[in-house]
Amino acid sequence: MIYPIYVHGSSVLRGGTEKIEKDYPGLQQLVNDMFETMYASDGVGLAAPQIGKAINLFVIDGTPFGEDDPGVKGFKKAFINAEIYERFGTETLFNEGCLSFPGIHEDVSRPSRVKIRYQDENFVEHDEEYGGIAARIIQHEYDHILGKAFIDYLSPLRRTLLQNKLNNMAKGKYKASYKSKIVK
Repeated sequence: MIYPIYVHGSSVLRGGTEKIEKDYPGLQQLVNDMFETMYASDGVGLAAPQIGKAINLFVIDGTPFGEDDPGVKGFKKAFINAEIYERFGTETLFNEGCLSFPGIHEDVSRPSRVKIRYQDENFVEHDEEYGGIAARIIQHEYDHILGKAFIDYLSPLRRTLLQNKLNNMAKGKYKASYKSKIVK
């Protein structure tokens, strides 16, 4: 099932999330649906708040960046109850976009490495370290779990320059090539 993507202005994008228990109903189907939704929207990551669910779950597939970073070719994972507990390395700029902010792409600085604890869709515990584009995608999606967005990392001047576009987006005046909606 392909879910609509919740766009800037939707309250679920700025709220917190709850942990998922092992008996969460339909979890495997939800994970499958999130991958399907992400692919249909040409994304490389998707967090549950972006489909209207305030739970600690995100999926990523870095394959589209495989030419730039061979380490992410085939890098496809679900992250449940994730917690980034360390961000380190060189601060690097990368032009990011987000399915919840159609048409907006901005340079964002993030640490080049992360350490993260999470469970996979079978509730197997993982404690891993990632670098490069994988670390960037993980940080971007993890921010959604915290109610943050990539635009929060922009300078005040850059945010001011985008404000009209963001205001219009929150009013439903935007174009997306995928199913989307705003829910206040």
